[in-house]
Amino acid sequence: MIVQACVRLRVILAAAAGVLLLLCPQSSLSEEPNLALGPLPNMPIPAYNLQTDAKVELGKMLFFDTRLSKGNAISCAFCHNPGTGWADSRQFSVGVGGGQGGRQAPTVLNTGYQTFQFWDGRAGSLEEQVLGPIQNPIEMAETLPGVVKKLSAVPEYRKRFKEVFGTEVSAEGIARAIAAFERTVVSTNSAYDRYLAGDKGALSEPALRGLGLFTGKARCALCHNGPNFTDNRFHNIGAPQVGPLKEDVGRYAVSKQEQDRMAFKTPTLRSVALTAPYMHDGVFKTLDEVIEFYNKGGEAVPGKDVFMAPLNLNDQEKKDLVEFLKALTGEAMKISMPKLPR
Repeated sequence: MIVQACVRLRVILAAAAGVLLLLCPQSSLSEEPNLALGPLPNMPIPAYNLQTDAKVELGKMLFFDTRLSKGNAISCAFCHNPGTGWADSRQFSVGVGGGQGGRQAPTVLNTGYQTFQFWDGRAGSLEEQVLGPIQNPIEMAETLPGVVKKLSAVPEYRKRFKEVFGTEVSAEGIARAIAAFERTVVSTNSAYDRYLAGDKGALSEPALRGLGLFTGKARCALCHNGPNFTDNRFHNIGAPQVGPLKEDVGRYAVSKQEQDRMAFKTPTLRSVALTAPYMHDGVFKTLDEVIEFYNKGGEAVPGKDVFMAPLNLNDQEKKDLVEFLKALTGEAMKISMPKLPR
């Protein structure tokens, strides 16, 4: 059964890749999707920011330190909570002074595997992404010089930056340290992974049926493919726009290509059961709502991707799909709160 499922998925995805190359604008593509099944590969580490234990520990401290925000109000973990799948259980995150953005904070899990960061892909690396929220007036509302000044006043931080980077505290060092830590935040060894490794009892019967639907009738694998269940591309799936933003143009804001209007990055599905709510604006509270949305073919909006069409799933099939998605929940990470220097 495992071999049959793998072969079926490879055939479907090979065809899907060809379809997507024809239908999707090149501005929305990053690279050819990795169609291979199996466990996640080793985390890709950029040559300019090699991992060391000391760097990861420093990044962990900074990730949980409220001094990266104006008035020492919030930390990265405030919106990327380890207790809620390294995401935000609120539909829209609340920043310094009660500021609220118009997008749902995505999970940190497996972001190191992704080609682009943010829903619109405006950052091309974790290092670039890290500095964005710090300076965003509706998020952490600080300045990079302000953060550097605060951390430089802490002897322990000065010592650690010297040891790790050979420099004084700097914005570049902050970005590299936090990115190094985030590359250790990984969802793997799920029931699905154990099933692929040969444990035939790892997936329940409903989850097995859900896997067949995922790679077949439900067409999920058109976009959610590869070891991280994402094609690292941008799609307009006809998601309803709600919240403070009356219009969210998505990838268009970056590419300025009309075909990218309302297109958003395909998120990973690993540990997706832990990261509600869903979509770029958190419009759906449960996986059941997400499946129902796809079953209807999304909303009728201009420029919607052509493969977003009704699926005609029955109630049992929708339940089976949800069971498979739950089977993508990775092994719980053991994370301890760092002791922050004063």
